[in-house]
Amino acid sequence: MRLAWFSPWPPDPSGVAGRSADVVPVLAARGHGIDVFVDESRVPTEGRQPASPPAAGRVRVLGAHDFVWREAARSYDLVVYQVGNSHLHEYIWPYLFRWPGLAVLHDGRLHHARALALLSRGRAADYRAEFAWSHPDVSPHGAELTLGGLNGAYIYQWPMLRGVLESSRLSATHARGAIAEIQRSSPGRAIDHIALGEGLETPVAEDVWRGRRRAAGIPDTAVVFGVFGGLTFEKRVPQILAAFAVTHARTPETRLVLAGTPDADLDLTRRIHALGLTDATDVLGRLDAAAFDEWIAAVDVSLNLRWPSALETSGPWVRALAAARPTVIVDLEHLVPVPTLDPRTWEIPAPGAPGADSAIAVSIDILDEDHSLLLAMRRLATDAGLRAKLGRAARMYWETEHTVARMADDYERVMARARALPPPDGDRPAHLAPDVFAYSRELLAAFGPEAMSRVRL
Repeated sequence: MRLAWFSPWPPDPSGVAGRSADVVPVLAARGHGIDVFVDESRVPTEGRQPASPPAAGRVRVLGAHDFVWREAARSYDLVVYQVGNSHLHEYIWPYLFRWPGLAVLHDGRLHHARALALLSRGRAADYRAEFAWSHPDVSPHGAELTLGGLNGAYIYQWPMLRGVLESSRLSATHARGAIAEIQRSSPGRAIDHIALGEGLETPVAEDVWRGRRRAAGIPDTAVVFGVFGGLTFEKRVPQILAAFAVTHARTPETRLVLAGTPDADLDLTRRIHALGLTDATDVLGRLDAAAFDEWIAAVDVSLNLRWPSALETSGPWVRALAAARPTVIVDLEHLVPVPTLDPRTWEIPAPGAPGADSAIAVSIDILDEDHSLLLAMRRLATDAGLRAKLGRAARMYWETEHTVARMADDYERVMARARALPPPDGDRPAHLAPDVFAYSRELLAAFGPEAMSRVRL
């Protein structure tokens, strides 16, 4: 297939950019020709490239503005949009709403991104219209909360997905458990699953990750907990610090590694000092790709908590699975298919689930967070056998569910399905189905009726 692929792209600091850069070459090697369209401000330095369609097996990176005339000259077989709840995807919206394709949802809740895209341009009326259309069962006055600057956790309950779902031939998510939730935004629309492929095929060598620990002054005998990615309130950093303080008091050989950029509002240094954890905590800051994987391998337990959630599949969590490390996650709807242990019983809680020996992680009930997290950390700090069992199961699960090859296989299946589906129909708010020639008519009108009669728009 000749594919137009809209996505952030390295060096953008985005997990989506990294996953596109992983899978696009694999798909090209399988015979697809792919034009990757990036934000105009991030066009590669080599500049514009020939107008010919992408050749089989080739990848080109182009500015998004080039898509319109290339598509007009010769239509692509399919347009693939990588959609996330981030400003880095903002340039994609106008194309997605005009040229239906495959929308890959890296987040199953997009309210933050849609609000930013509209309100940053003074389009409050369009935001109100899209909110009301997306959530007809909610009072339209709910939009006024965001317009008033009250962007609390409640807006995760209003995902504003309908515009994407009803503008696409097909949509897909990386989280199987998110499919039912996403479909509630637009009943009847098809949602498929594409595995998130991420992590090292060949694990980091032991002498490398042990070298990282020793360079940081961490003894080989220490049990190290780690948090990776942005250090934010949503990543439950305050709760993790509180649970670690109790755990460390009982098992002094434990350490905590925090790797990522801290949220300034978190006041991380003060929190660590107030809990008496300065000597037991290593704040590493933002790491490059190699150091990130080496430190994930260097910890004994990876803590991957996030709430509220946009129904994402965490990249650092998947990388920890690849590294055969036990992980602790939050027991949320989109993660229900993942076999996990409840630390209150040390059994798999889902009805009909397989036995505890198949668990790949420990999951925390957000309504019992402080208690359950402490139970999990205390046992994992002292039970080397459980850590080893979870780590082995995690790697086996990753090899089945999360390799780049698996992701590429899923893309091929889902892209073929999307290409066979017709463009969507149905009414949408006017700003989601604009007259693309309106501005051209406005320009021509200045030259009088004769000019207008000579051009078909």
